Amino acid sequence: MRRRLRPPAWTATLTWKAAVFITVMCCALAALLGTLVHVSVAGQTVRDSREKALTRLGEVGRLYESGEPLPRFAGVDPEGLPAELRALAVRGEQGTMVSDQQGRPTMWAAGPADGRALAVQVDYTQSADIIDGLDRSILGSSVLAIGATLLVGAFAVTRITRRLHATAQVARRISAGDLDARVDDPRTRDPSRHQDEVATVSGALDTMASSLQRKLQSEQRFTADVAHELRTPLTGLSAAAELLPEGRPSELVRDRVRTMRTLTEDLLEISRLDAGNERVDLDVHELAPLAVRVVRASGTDTEVRVVRDATVETDKRRLERVLGNLLANAHKHGAAPVVLTVDGPVVTVRDHGAGYPEYLLDVGPQRFRTEGGGKGHGLGLTIAAGQAEVIGAELVFANAPAEEGGGAVARLTLPEYVRLAEPGPEAER
Repeated sequence: MRRRLRPPAWTATLTWKAAVFITVMCCALAALLGTLVHVSVAGQTVRDSREKALTRLGEVGRLYESGEPLPRFAGVDPEGLPAELRALAVRGEQGTMVSDQQGRPTMWAAGPADGRALAVQVDYTQSADIIDGLDRSILGSSVLAIGATLLVGAFAVTRITRRLHATAQVARRISAGDLDARVDDPRTRDPSRHQDEVATVSGALDTMASSLQRKLQSEQRFTADVAHELRTPLTGLSAAAELLPEGRPSELVRDRVRTMRTLTEDLLEISRLDAGNERVDLDVHELAPLAVRVVRASGTDTEVRVVRDATVETDKRRLERVLGNLLANAHKHGAAPVVLTVDGPVVTVRDHGAGYPEYLLDVGPQRFRTEGGGKGHGLGLTIAAGQAEVIGAELVFANAPAEEGGGAVARLTLPEYVRLAEPGPEAER
């Protein structure tokens, strides 16, 4: 099957489309006006030459009837008289025609003369030059007008597209998490000032961003306040639970208290990530030994595979938090075997369960949302994604193909640390 050729990407831009539209419309308008002017001037010139030729034919006819000699521009059946015009005169009618006479345009006028054709010729060179000059002037002025209009139109469209690009860039920054980004179009500052469509879109985007920022900040403050206020009573509740006599009810109380404390700490961590004030303590670490330590600390039955070790520059504590949450999620919601693979700066955690739900693959992990009403609050993967972003790593969630056993796959790509080669002896000299 033959592939369809796709036009270049720049042909889809508004500037290109506007330039094509302006050029086509200018060409069409120039062609229309040029044709009208050419037809009008050429018709008037031909009429003037025809009237002049017919006037001369009348004068020559009177000379012919009186038997006087004919002037040099007239004659009976002269050489070069077009055959169509000669036949018209022989039939007893008068007519005119433009033809080429010895390389020069000539206006002929002929009439009947005793069964022959009495004809006069008028030099048509000047009239033809006038029409040719007019055509060149029309063409030149059309090109200049099209060029000037195209430049002015491109300048005007570029100003609009530049503002649209600025609006789109701000929208991308907002979607990336920069809620302080604003277009701040000067046309929207004064409500009494008339606004164009671009200013209206810019103002609507700024208004939406401000509203979204207020709502998110309100939610973040609520989450942080709730988590902070819960710490004090939970601390007292935990201490009280330790004083209960041993037994099944006491174990249940202590377990629920530990769960609530863990949830509270997770909420506090998420609120700190949402605030965007986290500081990163970067250092250089060997990735494989660090991953092995995380697996051992998790106390889970996880297989570790090291394809290729790598040196990464990262925050050790945060990286351990990310890997620990991924392993905990794989064992809690997936199925054995769980495999952690180190391949250069890429760490992959895979289980062999049902895989990630569709919503997570589409929009990423969401807090307090789990598939099928299972246990969990959806905070583990949310924290892992947030901490990965803080340390500059890329965390991607996917599902393994069914033919390969299926399962959930979390792939963490870290910035690899590259040591510069030390100069040799020759370079030092």
